[in-house]
Amino acid sequence: MDLDGARVLVTGGSRGIGAALARAYAAAGADVVVAARSEGDLRAIADEVGGHAVVVDLADPAAVEALVPGVEADFGPIDVLVNNAGVETVDMAAVIDPGDVRTATRVNLEAPMVLTRYVLPGMLERGRGHIVYLSSIAGSSGFPSMATYCATKAGVNGFVAALRMELKGSPIRTTLVAPGPVDTRMWDAIENSSSASTKRVIDRLNLLRLTPKADPDRLARRVVRATSRRTRHVRTPRRLSVNFMLGEAPQRMTEGLLVGVRLDPTDTRPDGA
Repeated sequence: MDLDGARVLVTGGSRGIGAALARAYAAAGADVVVAARSEGDLRAIADEVGGHAVVVDLADPAAVEALVPGVEADFGPIDVLVNNAGVETVDMAAVIDPGDVRTATRVNLEAPMVLTRYVLPGMLERGRGHIVYLSSIAGSSGFPSMATYCATKAGVNGFVAALRMELKGSPIRTTLVAPGPVDTRMWDAIENSSSASTKRVIDRLNLLRLTPKADPDRLARRVVRATSRRTRHVRTPRRLSVNFMLGEAPQRMTEGLLVGVRLDPTDTRPDGA
């Protein structure tokens, strides 16, 4: 996909991976719109990349439903939607605040699905579009004290797997990004404010050197390259490639079983069904 002049909406674009993505897409010639709650950081990134800022709380269902129509009314059709916004949880399931469960589910899972629902009709009508989803290795492997976070990312993985098949006959493509730890303030917060149990898990993974921290700028460049090449996955660290391939095996089997089945992404149920 040619990104020169393409309009790219990046959620969670005020800091961390989102800010790196905004810079990388802008460097590829895209017109970038960043959306997040942190107005000061958000506007600074928008000014830096010559883009636009939209202040929005993705934990608010009404705000999520209004985001895509508002961006397209103000700035024009969205060519690439990057579902990057996310919140981490590092509390055991028995003690986590129920409000944190709901917020993580809304931001990490519900918002990407709803934004997809609103952006797809226009993309299908124009015959052009790409949707990126920031998941995690936690989406394919559960980690103690991260049950809620793992569940939301596993949900993203399942949603994208099914969506990819729905869009098989269309020009719209998806990229699922599944990084391990990324060198951002979010990961620093996980390491510095976790329970004793979580720290023991992190210490064990660090000891085995299985989850090195990725550089956000390098990750962002890989995501932009995947968008340009319409690649379905971006995974890191590469040393866990076998884990990723094994996790993908059931999905590949389903795709194989459905070879030749014609699908229409705009199909609806019969009236009254």
